[in-house]
Amino acid sequence: MELRLLHYFVTLAEELHFGRAAHRLCISQPPLSVAIKQLEGQLQAQLFERSSKGVRLTAAGAHLLTKARQLLALSHQAAQETRDVAQGTRGHLRLGFVGSSLYRGLPQALELMQQSHPQVRVDMLEANSAEQIQGLQQMRLDVALVHSIQPPEGIASQLIVEEPFVVCLPEQHALCGASSIDLAELRHDRLILFSNLVSPTYHQRIYEMCLAHGFAPEVRHEVRHWLSVISLVSLGQGVALVPAALERVGLPRLAFRPLRGEHPHSEMLAMWRSAPDNPLVQALLVHMHQAARQLDSE
Repeated sequence: MELRLLHYFVTLAEELHFGRAAHRLCISQPPLSVAIKQLEGQLQAQLFERSSKGVRLTAAGAHLLTKARQLLALSHQAAQETRDVAQGTRGHLRLGFVGSSLYRGLPQALELMQQSHPQVRVDMLEANSAEQIQGLQQMRLDVALVHSIQPPEGIASQLIVEEPFVVCLPEQHALCGASSIDLAELRHDRLILFSNLVSPTYHQRIYEMCLAHGFAPEVRHEVRHWLSVISLVSLGQGVALVPAALERVGLPRLAFRPLRGEHPHSEMLAMWRSAPDNPLVQALLVHMHQAARQLDSE
């Protein structure tokens, strides 16, 4: 059944007068009569009784009226929701994230997103950077928050956070009394490092920082999550070089100290498929930058 025919039918059912119904529809009466006959032919049912006293619905027509109103309402809703999705005010966003993003403004950005886009659902998946890139390529994710990594072809990227590495120490460590630490002072410490399999870029960056200061680090543990790194430090298993954002975790028995001198920074990037354009991705990026600025100002 054509929605046009149902619309004509509902209008006539409400007016029960061909002239008034045609006037509401901004058409002449003959096309309306033809449309109703066409609908009755498709349904093989008489919908109206016509007499000198006027027009009234048959039992079949009364039944169709309820269903037709539902179908037209659903059609209107589908059209409106489609326009909303196209305009970025409604929809479903699949977000991948690394654990450190929880301390780099992600919760605040999601709160801002909820306020500005209350009809958007955000589903979240924690995964390492490589897994997220694969999720983007396989269209299982719409946007990914990853550690510093080179985006593959077809994937766009934008820097969200850039911050220094700091030294994470167990609270009983001898260097806790220092206001800042030279990296070479850690040459005799066992290092807890982010896994090379999970984030080779980070692993290599920290390793090269140590080599640049004259020593190859003794790696005690390699783990998959930054929270695991600082948890092991708090248990006295070693020391670590971590993004400054992890100071916000609030884990006990830890001390954080800045590094002296110039060093590479820790980066978090947002990545998404270059095409087709997704307005919800762009909205989240705006809120991520806003949240990051708020954290910097605190």
